Amino acid sequence: MAIRPPIRSRLTPRWPALRRLFGKAVALPASHRVIHDYFQHKALAQGYTLSHSQQRVIDCMAQHATTLLGTSAKTLPGLYLHGAVGRGKSWLLDGFFQAIPLAQKQRLHFHEFFLLLHQGMFKYREQPDALATTLDELLQDCRVLCFDEFHVHDIGDAMLITRLFKALFRRGILLLVTSNYPPEGLLPNPLYHARFKPVIDLINTRMQVMEVGGPHDYRSQARSHNHQMFTQGQYVWPATSLQRQALNLPERAAPIALPVGTRHLPARFCEGRTVGFTFSDLCDHPTAVMDYLELCRRFDHWIIDELPSLAGCSIAAQQRFINLIDVLYDQDKHLVLLGQNSLRETLGGDAIDLARTRSRLGQLVEVRESV
Repeated sequence: MAIRPPIRSRLTPRWPALRRLFGKAVALPASHRVIHDYFQHKALAQGYTLSHSQQRVIDCMAQHATTLLGTSAKTLPGLYLHGAVGRGKSWLLDGFFQAIPLAQKQRLHFHEFFLLLHQGMFKYREQPDALATTLDELLQDCRVLCFDEFHVHDIGDAMLITRLFKALFRRGILLLVTSNYPPEGLLPNPLYHARFKPVIDLINTRMQVMEVGGPHDYRSQARSHNHQMFTQGQYVWPATSLQRQALNLPERAAPIALPVGTRHLPARFCEGRTVGFTFSDLCDHPTAVMDYLELCRRFDHWIIDELPSLAGCSIAAQQRFINLIDVLYDQDKHLVLLGQNSLRETLGGDAIDLARTRSRLGQLVEVRESV
């Protein structure tokens, strides 16, 4: 898909071009340099070579920072980054969030924000405008809002997202979003896609849509993950008793009732900050993202046993597993996953977001029984 060029006013200074023409006579604004310097140092420290599309996004972010931190009252277009898994979308989003010298900013995984939005609208359901009241509480004086992993599969969510985006743009908040899908690929179900068209048009009108491409899946590259709990986790197969003993993992056990919100979920292990489930406990039953987020507040170490071949599971079970891994990855929890076959064999299936799950689980240390 062609990358849409950044939207520029004719009066917007072309800093790189002017700098080449006049040398030191034209200095880049400090806010512009802050963004570029941050990414250069971060890439160097992590051994990354920035792709052309990443450089292009960084240039756009630097221009946004210059306007945002300046005296102009100009309303900035949002930024919608899309592309294949592992191309650095979240890395770019996090970098901008960390580098921009503003206190009035928030960065949230979209799952988490949407849960808070639902809870707030229920809380203020008697108010004339429950959405506006909820956003007042959640965002307060926020000027920059970053959503990671934006996707839509449910028509009910799609209708609320339409209202949400319109409200955010009315407030003049700079919205930055990452997604595996271009706007036209959101809510791909043909039964509902046409009803989501107003949001797609709104994104294309009010945001700069940029593809983050390149030949490399950065998550697949060998590098130090010492700072991240999730990538220190393990995928254990074929999960024999000897492997469990060697890794000090609990044997398969009868379910225990674990309270989650107003109901109970079956768990196989619960001790301190460690919890264990089977795949079926979490994915073959109607669990939701809010359940996973609640459990993440209570447990840092997760054991998920009996991972089956996803190709033989229902689409609903595959989607719950995708959502679960999204939450564990974003909340940076330590995960030990146990299955019968190699991860490559196990992660077949038809759910449309499985590529992201394969990329994330590919960062686990694979522990295979020695022959």
